Amino acid sequence: MATKQRSCPGPIHRRGFLEAGTLAMGGLALGDLLRLRAEASDAGQTPTDTSVILIWLQGGPSHLETYDLKPEAPIDYRGECRPIETNVPGISVCEHLPEHAKVADKFNLIRSISHGFANHAGGAGRFLSGYNPLRPLDPLAQFPCLGPVVSKMLEGRRDPAMPRYVGSAKNVYGGGSASLGAAYLPFVVGSDPNDPKFAVNNLSLSGGVKDRLDDRRTLLDAFDSVRLDVDRSGVVDAIDKYNQEAVNLLTSDRAKEAFDLSQEDPKLRDKYGRHKWGQRALLARRLVEAGTSFVTMQMQNPGIAGGIGNWDIHAVNGHLFEDTRARLPVFDRAVASLIEDLYDRGLDKKVMLIVSGEFGRTPRINSQKGTRSGVMQPGRDHYPAAMSVLVSGGGMQTGQVIGSTTSKGERPQDRPLDPNDLLATIYQHLGINYREMVPDNSGRPVPLIPHGTPIAELL
Repeated sequence: MATKQRSCPGPIHRRGFLEAGTLAMGGLALGDLLRLRAEASDAGQTPTDTSVILIWLQGGPSHLETYDLKPEAPIDYRGECRPIETNVPGISVCEHLPEHAKVADKFNLIRSISHGFANHAGGAGRFLSGYNPLRPLDPLAQFPCLGPVVSKMLEGRRDPAMPRYVGSAKNVYGGGSASLGAAYLPFVVGSDPNDPKFAVNNLSLSGGVKDRLDDRRTLLDAFDSVRLDVDRSGVVDAIDKYNQEAVNLLTSDRAKEAFDLSQEDPKLRDKYGRHKWGQRALLARRLVEAGTSFVTMQMQNPGIAGGIGNWDIHAVNGHLFEDTRARLPVFDRAVASLIEDLYDRGLDKKVMLIVSGEFGRTPRINSQKGTRSGVMQPGRDHYPAAMSVLVSGGGMQTGQVIGSTTSKGERPQDRPLDPNDLLATIYQHLGINYREMVPDNSGRPVPLIPHGTPIAELL
């Protein structure tokens, strides 16, 4: 399963930027975006008020240095990190995750998920769509992935004053909307929430522009009775509805406030960590609390000293254990604070938190000469045959370890699970029928996931 390459460039960084007054998604104006979404909307069901936060660890974190340590394995498998006990007897995590250890009763660790795609794009596409990618090296998924699917399936069933799907990038590398089209890509917030000048420009209209939009909305409302008489077919009303939704989002005080981190207690912001990862985690909580259905926040470079990049820690890219000692304390504070915050605010039934990357890392350490260091150093390569996923909230029973891997962390041993089982669990939490049909790229109807059932331990 390991990738035998001397150098891995890692996931490509993609950035999206939203211009004031227009939500640019693949070149679409906001009114066009809403119109396309409505054409593909689902009628009928009204799901419960639930949300999902996906903390995406681009590059693939090592399960053996985070949530599935093997202290009894040979040294060339177990490495330097040691497990520590948590507040739940029998659950251990890496020694560099002490804040996780304090909130282990509020999360579950799934240690037995696996799939078969050992490159970044293919692994992410497989994990997030449930389908084997046709072109594993393609940076865009060939099947609709989790976030865009949620955006489509909840069309018209959530409050239009908040974007349904928010991401820190236009696409997860290897993910995307595929056959669903650009209408279901996320509302992108790619800038650093830790920046004192952080703002989401298209929600920060000047007073004059907002007054003009409000005036237009008032004028349109004044014609309501006339339209009812003139257009009994509802066509004019439908067209105006799309524009009205665009105005609602652009002028929504609630949306603007949700993105305003300055409203948070500075002590809470400090607790999350004054860096990109910590403030993205806090922003995710604010968004779901305000009504966003799905938030993807990528944790790559946290924006601190030390040059920590993504989680793709081959030996040629860096020293596995030096990177772990620098990376995990930053990650630890952000994720543990998010978990505790969700529970403190009573959001633990509404919000399901998923923390994962596209795969795990090779159980056996692979030492090579570092590209920058010029010396031999330890690393681990891509490895989809075993990985760990943290799941919290969602109204589920917590404080569990679900599944296990073999003594060296090479493959699932107990309770082997597929990424599709996790996808089915997520969709069920959101009130989405995971057997619902959507068109593939050829127009043929296919189910949201081809197989998989919700994980019973999480229900």
